[in-house]
This record gives sequence, C-alpha cells and structure tokens, in this order.
Amino acid sequence: IVPFSTLHYREDPSYWARWFPADFITESFPGQFRNWFYSLLAMSTVLRREPPFRTIFGYSTLFGEDGRPRHKSWGNAIEFDEAAERMGVDVMRWMYVNARPEDNILFGWHAADDARRRLLVLWNVYAFFVTYARLAGWTPRQGVGGAVDAADAAGAPWPALDRWILSRSAGLAEEVHDRLLEVDAVGAGRAIDAFVEDLSTWYLRRSRDRMRAGAQAADREAAFATLHAALVGLVRVLAPVLPFLAESMYQNLVVAVEPTLPDSVHLTRWPAADLARFRDPGLEAAMATARRAAELVRTLRSQAGIRLRQPLASLWLALPGGSSAELDALLDIVREEVNVKAVELIGDESELVERRVRPLLPKIGRRLGPAIPAVMAAAREGAFRVLPDGSVELAGVTLAPDEVEVLASPRPGTAVAHDAGLVVVVDTELTPELLADGDARELQRAVQDLRKAAELDLDDRIELLIEAPPALLERLVPYLPAVAEETLADGWETAALVGQSASDAAPVGWVASASVALDGGPVRLALRRRSSDG
Repeated sequence: IVPFSTLHYREDPSYWARWFPADFITESFPGQFRNWFYSLLAMSTVLRREPPFRTIFGYSTLFGEDGRPRHKSWGNAIEFDEAAERMGVDVMRWMYVNARPEDNILFGWHAADDARRRLLVLWNVYAFFVTYARLAGWTPRQGVGGAVDAADAAGAPWPALDRWILSRSAGLAEEVHDRLLEVDAVGAGRAIDAFVEDLSTWYLRRSRDRMRAGAQAADREAAFATLHAALVGLVRVLAPVLPFLAESMYQNLVVAVEPTLPDSVHLTRWPAADLARFRDPGLEAAMATARRAAELVRTLRSQAGIRLRQPLASLWLALPGGSSAELDALLDIVREEVNVKAVELIGDESELVERRVRPLLPKIGRRLGPAIPAVMAAAREGAFRVLPDGSVELAGVTLAPDEVEVLASPRPGTAVAHDAGLVVVVDTELTPELLADGDARELQRAVQDLRKAAELDLDDRIELLIEAPPALLERLVPYLPAVAEETLADGWETAALVGQSASDAAPVGWVASASVALDGGPVRLALRRRSSDG
C-alpha cells in the first residue's frame, strides 16, 4: 500500500499527486504477482479507480547452475561477495543483462566464464588499439572524432571501411537507447554483442595491417582515428550496463589524452547525437552484401580444398539489383578479404555461369493450370530471364522467387555460389605463379608464429634463415622482400635443404627454429633478434 501509506495520500494530496502513479516498479514476478503487484493494483482500484504504476517489470528467479533452487546445504549457493570477487561485478552484470527476464537464470561459475569470454572479445580489440597506438606514438587530434570531421571539411575521402564502422556506432547508440527505454536489457545486450562482433571479426581484422609500421601514413591515421572514435562511442553506450569496464577504458582512451573532456564516462551524455552525423544506412546495406559475398567465396574455397592464404586469380560478382556506388567502393575490401587478384562485376546473364531453372510444381500448379506445359518446356530449353528482384520470366509467365529454383552450374575451372540474387564465381585454376605466392604467404605466417614462439616484442627487428630445396627457393626469392617487410626482418639468408624433411632444431647461432610444409616442399625457418648495433 506504499502509494497511500508512505506518500501522504490523506495528509498532503498535492505532494502525493507528484509521485502517483509510479513511473516504474520492478520485482521478481513469481514472488510478487499475487502479493505486492496484486496488492498495489487492488488498493488503487478500490481507492482511485486507476492503476498505481505506469510500467511494471517482473522477472523470473535465480537457480543454481544445476537447475535447482540454490541452498547452502546442496552446495550450489554462491554468496554475493564471493561472486563479486571471483567473477567480477561487470561479468555478473553481463550475465543478468543477457538473460531473458521470463527465464530463470542458472547462476554459477561456468556461466560466468561464458560471459567473460564474450567480454574478452571487446577487451582484445581495445588492447590491440592501445598497443599499436603506443608503438606508433598516435594520439587523437582535434578531439574525439575530430580527425574525421577535419577530413570531411577538407574534402578528403574517408575510407569506406572506416565510414561503415562509424555508421554502425551511430546505429548502436540509437538502438541501445531505444531498447533501454523499453526496459529491454536483453535487446540492448544483443545489439552490443553484434557490434563488438562486427568491430572484431570484420573491422579490426580488415584494418590490422593499416595500423602497423610501414602502412601508408594517411591510411594509418584514418584507421587509428576511426577505431578510437568507435571505441569511445561504444564505451559511452556501455556505461549504464558495464560501469566499471566502461570507466576503465574511458580513462585511458579519453581522460589520459583529452583532459578538457569530462573526467568520467558517467559524466558524458548519451552519444547518439554526437554520432548521428556518421549514420549511413546505404553503406551498411552495401557492406552487408559485401560480407555475404565474402562468406560465399570462403565456402567455395572450402569445398574446393583451397586454403584462404592461397591467392586466386579472379572473382566475378553479380549483385542483387545491379551495381551501386557504395558497393563499387567496397570491391577492394572483398578482394583482400577473400585473397583474389582481381574482382569484376558481371550481369546475371554472364557467360561465366550456366543457369537452369526448376519451377516448383506444388506451388504453381493450381495458379497456372493450362500454362504449366509451356512453362516447363521453356525451363527445359533454357528460355527464361531472371529479373532483378529474383523472380523468373518464362513462356510469358512471371514466377515469384519462392515459386522457382534457380540453379547455377560452374564453367570448367570455376566454382559458383548464389544467395538471394547475389552470385559469386571464382577462378579455381592455380598457376605456378599463384602457387608460389601462396607458399610465400604461408611462409610469412610461419615467421610470425615463430616470432611469437620466441617471445619477441612487436617492434623487434629480426634476421631470417630460410632452408628449402633449391627449386622451392628459386620460386620464393621474388617474394622474400615482401615477407621480410611484413615480419620486420632486416635481412635473410637462404640455404639448400638437404633431404626431404625439415628439422625443428635451431642451427648454431639462431635462437628459434621451426619447420613448415609448403606446397613446393619442406622449409626450415630460423630467426634471431637483430642486434642494436646493426
């Protein structure tokens, strides 16, 4: 009876009216549906003929990880202080945020480990940025996001990949704002999870090389400035949900380098207004298509048994609805992602693809009736036309996308995949030059792995020893300067490998060694840190 007993309903009606009805109440639904919630509603109905609250949020209860009620005697109870100390309070918050309120929460150490792993994805992105920004001596210029604005003012083009993640940042701020206003913590958590996944597995993976030493200066600046702006926007969105993690990141990303800005993330305003200028739904849709194309190509590579580090000569794309300015700008991103030398846009009727159509009789039989024989004959003869929306025209009849199956067959030496109007065709023929390029990329990866095994710092310079059969060495020599540049090798030595196998034992004078099997044969690698005196 709080609205009538505590708020001076009879003694001070004007004061009472300021607080009635309550904007929001919340409690466990199983325990309060027939108690507090019901009592409030019944009392207010009798006295006022109106509801005593505008919004009520009820949620289920909390069980042990074994699915039983938590009791000390059963050994599945966890005290709050122990959980806060061992799990971390923000990990606990993330568990609750991502739990559907209508479901019981199974609380325990394994659930906490899962929540922590999801947060580690964000932390790893943040750690990468901090590490490489410090190595590069990079600091934000002209305020958070100011570099982007300065480039716009100067008419300088900002890379499409960078514009895309900033647009996603703006969209995230809008979506989480709306979800929280609807008391939908699960929806907010899912939106944050999806953004972190995009930031990690697409943006950062495509931008890593841009932030390393040797990258083109303007592109490197754009990558650092964009990732910094995206992280700061994300931290401000996270603040109500993960207050301690957000504050820790904000202190390092903002306060340490921008002392004129608020000295706590919890003193900043919601970032939607600041980020709105970056929103570009068209670019987001184009990037989604580009990522879908890349996924189809990866599937084709897997089916053909061609590893991703093996370059291919060509990729042809037919886009749903035709080409667009945004998608044209993203072709280089697709090319690099799927490791092909060239990407070309083609039309639906390209000679690279042999198409057949199969009308789905159970769906069209009753609708078309007497026209069925002509439709089936046209399908057998290949007399059809695929329209931009995915429908098919044959024998004077238009079949909807769900009334016909379009089958694409590859030409010899190619592989084809299609999905909702998107068609990808890859050239699967591997020339000696492409195989040598693939071996060089595998060699580069092996050197990077060896650097990690030797526990070298990211900016340590090295010297390399490469032992391989003479024919393989001859194939690799043209690629060694590029391998050396990517692995921070100031020089390399080559030697003929005796026999058909490579030993992992380090030669005298070299600190780390490993063997790697390339298509062209076995290779033994060794490295040592380059001395400071050169």
